[in-house]
Amino acid sequence: MVMMAALLAGASACSGNSEAGTNGEGGTKAPDAQVRVTPANGTGSVRPDQGVSVASSGGKLEQVTVAQGGKAVPGDFTPDHTQWKTKWTLQPGASYTVNVTAKNAKGKTTTTTSKFSTQKATQTFKITDITPQPGEKVGVGMPIIVTFDKPIANKANVERALEVKSDKGDTGVWHWMSSQQVVFRTEKFWGSHQNVTFTAHLSGVRGLKGVYGKTDTTRAFKIGASNVTVANSKTHYMKVNHDGVIKKFPISTGVGTTTEYTTTSGLHITQEKSESVTMESPNRKKGDPGYYKEVVNLAVRITNKGEYVHQSVGEYDALGNRNASHGCVRTSPTGARYFYNIAQRGDIVNVTGTSRKLANETDSNGWVFWALSWDNWVKGSALH
Repeated sequence: MVMMAALLAGASACSGNSEAGTNGEGGTKAPDAQVRVTPANGTGSVRPDQGVSVASSGGKLEQVTVAQGGKAVPGDFTPDHTQWKTKWTLQPGASYTVNVTAKNAKGKTTTTTSKFSTQKATQTFKITDITPQPGEKVGVGMPIIVTFDKPIANKANVERALEVKSDKGDTGVWHWMSSQQVVFRTEKFWGSHQNVTFTAHLSGVRGLKGVYGKTDTTRAFKIGASNVTVANSKTHYMKVNHDGVIKKFPISTGVGTTTEYTTTSGLHITQEKSESVTMESPNRKKGDPGYYKEVVNLAVRITNKGEYVHQSVGEYDALGNRNASHGCVRTSPTGARYFYNIAQRGDIVNVTGTSRKLANETDSNGWVFWALSWDNWVKGSALH
């Protein structure tokens, strides 16, 4: 193996000294398994992002344990059990002990031990915010949004350290929105009613030159009911699919006289809700044509620029018949109450039939992650 050969050539030896074994059939001897541990025994100031590598020649690795402060460090064997490597990076400024057991072709055991220490991190980076909140119950379209306190140069290193596990095994990809924010989105929506755990194995990760992650972080949350709504601006109705139960309500979307009064088409993510919200026309003052200021009830936000699904303020004759709003999705008191009651952060609202596309506003309109095609989403990863 080329990789194994490189390890053997480049690492300082740290191997057992037991005598060669015998076959028992004519006294044929077999050489002991030779083990190499990197970092070698006694090494100091090891870069924590280099991890631990173990390689064996003339036999197979039986057991490898790496411990720091009594805590085991996870790692993986190659399929042929001739190599082992830590799964994540190491903690800066810490001492480690490695114990290895290997067997040669005749079953003779060789044991090896290595002790070393990692260099301290003089500069560190950390996570400043994670969405969702701990224990929060969210919708099937909910992203995981991670924000760092410093711009990340080595995005691949950091992304490789971010682990997402769900009860139903949902898969997805990270997408860098900026050098300080990375977002996880599933290829399809999350499976409903399950637990999700996000772990950032950042301790020892080299985020930029000379700057390492100092601690690991874990966040657990829940996926609740599947709420997926399709609001059609041409038929003037929305269909709300709540865990397979579909209800239909009349709506009125943006009147379309200006861009800001045109509802964006695309997959929106619900962000927050309030029993009442005061809405005021943007870029207009009292007395200007088109100025308005009104209180709307049962409001569920779907974009940063002020689009909501809410109860209509009058003009009930427009519901199911024509578009008359300032850009929001208006609906009946019955529809608004039902939608509001089931709404949770991360639900999906798919608006169709308008000329204004959410996909064109990915830099300015908030949680527009589902507006990107899967191929474009994957392009934002540092690893794909």
